[in-house]
Amino acid sequence: MYMMYPFLDRTYILVIIGMLISLVASSYVNSTYRKYAKVKSKKGYTGTDAANFILRASDIHNVGVRQIAGDLTDNYNSHTKILSLSETVADSTSVAAIGVAAHECGHAVQDAKSYWPLKLRAALVPAVNIGASLSIPLILIGSIFFSSLPILVTIGIWCFALTFIFQVVTLPVEFNASRQALAILKEEQVLDNDELVMARRVLIAAALTYVAAAITSLLQLLRLVILFGNRRN
Repeated sequence: MYMMYPFLDRTYILVIIGMLISLVASSYVNSTYRKYAKVKSKKGYTGTDAANFILRASDIHNVGVRQIAGDLTDNYNSHTKILSLSETVADSTSVAAIGVAAHECGHAVQDAKSYWPLKLRAALVPAVNIGASLSIPLILIGSIFFSSLPILVTIGIWCFALTFIFQVVTLPVEFNASRQALAILKEEQVLDNDELVMARRVLIAAALTYVAAAITSLLQLLRLVILFGNRRN
């Protein structure tokens, strides 16, 4: 019944709640970024300038900085040692752009210091990718042949659980990167105190998207457990 008529599934409310939480978090980070993207930094650093300055100040010389397409697609790759800044961040002199660039530098600092949650997150990526691709097929096959293959449903749920575990591990990585970023911005006087307050608000808003992702993943996992736990009964 659940697989044929998902609109009759009462647990679908968990999916809807997760979607609403994600939408609110996404809207909040976008509105916060747009607000402070209008505030130009007093020293006139661009996001790229700030990133290069912070890396040098942190004695990190093996990380390259490049510009990539997109809007807030910024990321740091610990394998290639490349810090990628989106078009809206790389050439902008706004407080918001500098905050985002500094956050990505925070990941580079974590990498240089062998911050263990960052290493754990990187190690989980292959397993999470495999689990994400296998979880639903295993659950579907196991539910069709539930009487003879219940183990497939259990394995499928555990595969999906890897996504939630990954989201949980991501939280300290992202929060710590923001703390690193703000500390460096203050110590190196890239931003003054008023600008630091604005940058902090941007980074807090961005961090909330990761919290929302973890909650959404937990709700989806809970739904699977409720659905197939009920079928066991």
